[in-house]
Amino acid sequence: MASKVNTGKKPQINHTNPLAHALLEKLDYDQLTNCMRCGFCLPACPTFRETGVEPESPRGRIALMKAVADGLMEPDDMFRDQMNHCLGCRACEPVCPADVKYGQLIEQARDALEDHPVHSLPVKGMRKLFFKGVFPHRSRLKSLGRTMKFYQQSGLRRVARGSGMMKLFPKHLQDMERILPDATAQGVIEQLGTVYPAKGTPIARVALFRGCIMDVMFAGTNVNTVKLLAEAGFEVVIPPEQVCCGALHAHSGELDLARDLARINVRVFKEMNVDYIVSNAGGCGALLVEYDHLLHEDEAWKEQSAWFASRVVDISKLLVEHGRIPAFRDGASSSSEPVVVTYQDSCHLRNVMRSGTEPRQLISQVANVTFQEMKEADRCCGSAGIYNVTQPEMASQILEHKMENVNATGARYLLTSNPGCLMQMKLGVEKHGCGEAMEVQHLVDFLYERLNHS
Repeated sequence: MASKVNTGKKPQINHTNPLAHALLEKLDYDQLTNCMRCGFCLPACPTFRETGVEPESPRGRIALMKAVADGLMEPDDMFRDQMNHCLGCRACEPVCPADVKYGQLIEQARDALEDHPVHSLPVKGMRKLFFKGVFPHRSRLKSLGRTMKFYQQSGLRRVARGSGMMKLFPKHLQDMERILPDATAQGVIEQLGTVYPAKGTPIARVALFRGCIMDVMFAGTNVNTVKLLAEAGFEVVIPPEQVCCGALHAHSGELDLARDLARINVRVFKEMNVDYIVSNAGGCGALLVEYDHLLHEDEAWKEQSAWFASRVVDISKLLVEHGRIPAFRDGASSSSEPVVVTYQDSCHLRNVMRSGTEPRQLISQVANVTFQEMKEADRCCGSAGIYNVTQPEMASQILEHKMENVNATGARYLLTSNPGCLMQMKLGVEKHGCGEAMEVQHLVDFLYERLNHS
């Protein structure tokens, strides 16, 4: 069904509550009124499925937004809690017959909330430190990687765990510390340079979006991404001036900061004159592909942001639709039993970038692999950016139910296409695994390790 056209204007209300006024100004009122209240979104929403409570659904949250915007209710603590309790997985969007852009609405609502924050001093300090002080700055990210590497390899981690010092932190942060990957200050450019040639006749010239945390905690995946692209016939450039995509900022109500980062990335990648901009992280890619919407009110950046957004593609989709897919071996002897592999969808990759079949197509081309589809593989794992840190109780509940389906596959490998999902699933295997060996890997790493170089 086509999206409903609504030509109504915002109501003229003189809100006495400054937050209500901010919500009225920032919310896309047409999108609010496009919601038909049909309820198709309810079974797709993870928080509604866990609680069965109407305000925990997209329909319920839209109703709350509209009630505040229309002056029918005050934005109280319950309103704030419901806006922040949403995972932002956007599973509601593909099933919505009216094509309501719920993801944009929840980001607009959170943007208004952050105009009138009620955070504690420690939370305010952490938000300022990371959103403004670390993520936008490559040199500080490298310093963070260097510090984390020292902690992990110097013996400090062993001391912290053995002395019981970690018990000073909340349980969910203790859990996350245990499954953090090895950090580094040597990202993909430091390891491979800014240009990597294609193997054979080049099909296209592509640019890698290396991310911020991705290039500190998952630099090996970035390196494997470049090499896999080259094997498939793509010349890869890696613009050194690129910055954080801004996804965590946008999801956390810092839209102005996200726009500042977007302008830098649009300018930098436009200068590269590339055919595609490749993402290997579903969370990053989902915002990159919507830079045109993020900057749609900025006349100076409309055309350039549209150019950028039109070229963003996930690596799996690029390989399947345009690449020379190389041969993948199984890495074992010919007499070995088939390896069972399953796949957990990245919500943003599936629901926003609409790339769900391509990862499965690539997995099916690996020799001696049996792909076992997981029940409800498209359901959120509970990671959702930093949701598992800010909303640990709900995230843990969702993860526990997710692991029931993971364990039922009997898989040896659990693959995904997003770093946040990867860490969340590692945590799930550690806490709720069925006891048998199961390895969690990024799709790119799994494929690259099985390249047939002969």
